[in-house]
Amino acid sequence: MSRRSLRTRAAVTAGRFAGWASRALTRGQGATISGRVLNKLAPDALAELGRDQRVALVSATNGKTTTTRLLANALVADGQTVISNSTGANLASGIAPTLAKAKGPGAAILEVDERVLPRVVVPLAAELLVLANLSRDQLDRYGEVHAVGDSWRAVAEAHPDIRVVANASDPHVVWAATPAKTTWVELGAGWRNDAATCPSCGELLGWDDRGFDCSSCGFAQPVTPNRLDGDTLVLDGTRVPLRLKLPGRWNLANAALAITAAATHFDVPPETAAAAATEVTTVAGRYMTVPLADGRPMRVLLAKNPAGWNEVLHHLVDQPGAVVLAVNARIADGKDPSWLWDVPYELLRGHQVAAAGERALDVAVRLRYAEVDHIVEPDPVKAAAKLAGDDVTVIASYTPFSALYRRYG
Repeated sequence: MSRRSLRTRAAVTAGRFAGWASRALTRGQGATISGRVLNKLAPDALAELGRDQRVALVSATNGKTTTTRLLANALVADGQTVISNSTGANLASGIAPTLAKAKGPGAAILEVDERVLPRVVVPLAAELLVLANLSRDQLDRYGEVHAVGDSWRAVAEAHPDIRVVANASDPHVVWAATPAKTTWVELGAGWRNDAATCPSCGELLGWDDRGFDCSSCGFAQPVTPNRLDGDTLVLDGTRVPLRLKLPGRWNLANAALAITAAATHFDVPPETAAAAATEVTTVAGRYMTVPLADGRPMRVLLAKNPAGWNEVLHHLVDQPGAVVLAVNARIADGKDPSWLWDVPYELLRGHQVAAAGERALDVAVRLRYAEVDHIVEPDPVKAAAKLAGDDVTVIASYTPFSALYRRYG
């Protein structure tokens, strides 16, 4: 391992102490404060700590934590040395402490916040980007989707030789990744509500069974031999079955990108990567199941924005069981809950439903207009206990999800 400078070594030690103090004082898990102290004391720490690592950065609006975990697992299953922040600490303050844990050369598989990605590609000398999707998410923090896509594209234009594995079915991702050396994977259209206009010229996009195209400027979905076909990844003609324990079509898409990245960039046999994906049952609390006081199982899902909620609700629509919708509107959730009106809660008609979280009344109003019978109980666990049925699913925005993870994870 490259010798670290005295400044960086001192910063790492100070950061670890700050993290320990945060945990000891029950102020938090310590990851964020540890990284902030480290980066403040050693501004060049990212470049120095990442010097011996083959850095892959995973970014998206939805699914980046799971995709990071699946990619890291694939490399570990292949016998490679891996460090990863697959618990979700995806800002520079989370990346630096992760890199500081490296014992020697290897691969660093790092989840990165969408806004932060352009700022860390150069200092980390990233050799691979895995780009999954872009949609509206906390407009008060992130801005419009086009702005994030343009910032990603600027990275690809500045580094046209960088390798990218990207979702061919998302117009914003295609716009961002086209200037680079990109391996495309067709994942299906999914959520289209944030992709009405062409990111190249601003005209309306056309959609059909083959994907998207712009009749004005010619921007279109790229043709690729790689695609998700139901629960099978077709990788340049080779069919790789995906037998995930994780729920939902969205996780099949996450796995398809992770396996493609593992196979095409890190030379992991696709079958090895797929087998590693099968072993994952929960990711940083996502999909965890905990018992209620009466013994019934309560499954916890995270949904942060309209696209994420849409995927989860479509997954649950034909399944029995009660559903708790837990929504807060803190900084980490996005302070503006108007996105509730873009989510198809009508899909929950016929289910037993509870509105929960600090914004339970906002959720209740939305459910009333969706003609969904429901109860109101701000505490998600108490809400789950009040609903009948053999099992209950809690769908939570970020901060109520985090509270449940701290309690049960």
